[in-house]
Amino acid sequence: MDDLKTRGLVLLGCGKMGSAMLKGWLDGGLPASSVTVLDPYPSEWLQATGVNLNTDLPENPAIVLIAVKPQMMGDALPTLQALGNGSTVFLSVAAGISIATYEEMLGEKTPIIRAMPNTPAAIGRGITGIVGNAVASAEDIDLAEELLKAVGQVVRLETEAQIRPLTAISGCGPAYVFHLIEVMAAAGEKAGLSAEMAMQLAKATVGGAGQLAEASDEDPAQLRVNVTSPGGVTAEALRVLMDEETGFPVLMERAVAAAIKRDEELA
Repeated sequence: MDDLKTRGLVLLGCGKMGSAMLKGWLDGGLPASSVTVLDPYPSEWLQATGVNLNTDLPENPAIVLIAVKPQMMGDALPTLQALGNGSTVFLSVAAGISIATYEEMLGEKTPIIRAMPNTPAAIGRGITGIVGNAVASAEDIDLAEELLKAVGQVVRLETEAQIRPLTAISGCGPAYVFHLIEVMAAAGEKAGLSAEMAMQLAKATVGGAGQLAEASDEDPAQLRVNVTSPGGVTAEALRVLMDEETGFPVLMERAVAAAIKRDEELA
């Protein structure tokens, strides 16, 4: 973090994701004076952090983190083009914008790293995939990983093409889990529980099972077996959920394929 403290960090956009990351950095000891934030609609929290807000950019910041929505990119990037083709690393968490597009806008000699975080980053439980262009050095990737660890785990992708399946699993995945909670609660209510109790049970069950899966040395398949008595109640429910034609496996494959296809269309 020493390079960040001396050269500075620029955060372009400070919505939910940008705010979560900024909070992690400040809590981790990065001085507010080393951070410059460009955001047209700063929150009260952001204004109270003491960062350099909507001021002139440092001459040669260590890193520029792009956290604006893709549709706002055209207006925002001209401000940063003067930093291209230098030693400043550009780290983007904006969905759908390729490394090649950034190279066209900033220069092909610009170190660029794409990252795909997910929404649990807001509580420090996210997971982010990262991949750099040919100019990004091992030290650049290390710096990006260190920054992104402020909001959760980080995995390194082998190629940019892996961004799409990663997006379909971890980027979109929280929505799949939230829907699972919805339908579990609805089924519980239909079976005779109150709506409030059914929702409480569904949230706690999914949250607890997820934490157990992460904490356990056993893989999820074995954890499933541990809960399932042969010929018992859980086994009967799993017979429905694991059906090869109508169950979770085929539904999840179709959902992930649909997400990847749509991502390709939007690109």
